Amino acid sequence: MAVKAMGWAHSFPMSKGVRAGREWTRRRLESLDWAATEPHTVDAIVLAVSELITNAHIHAHSDAHLVLTWDGDCLHVSVHDEDPTLPRQREPEPGEVSGRGVAIVRKLADEWGIRCQRQGKTVTACFRPVEGGPAPGPDVDPDRRTE
Repeated sequence: MAVKAMGWAHSFPMSKGVRAGREWTRRRLESLDWAATEPHTVDAIVLAVSELITNAHIHAHSDAHLVLTWDGDCLHVSVHDEDPTLPRQREPEPGEVSGRGVAIVRKLADEWGIRCQRQGKTVTACFRPVEGGPAPGPDVDPDRRTE
């Protein structure tokens, strides 16, 4: 059985990464067949990207290296930063403006996990659209799928 996958990768610097990461992600998702009919899934993915890039910048003091991969079943969101410290779920007090990122990603994603590496860690979340469907064919502009 052959598996087709497509993906995109981009790094977001601490100076301007979160908003740029959300916009970049939304543009990439537009090329997937199911994105137009599943705006809630797209919004969940974009919110998770925002939270993961924020965590890389604020807690790891690192640029965020984002990889999106669509394998026909799951849209994998992976964010790598340069701090090997594992994220932890906190119980923020009412009114606190931070401390909810891990809980948000856990709630939104169908699966999630963390992989420690020598040079940091990668947090990955999987989102399964209801419709799914095959990856776009060769008629999709290849420059749109990579950067």
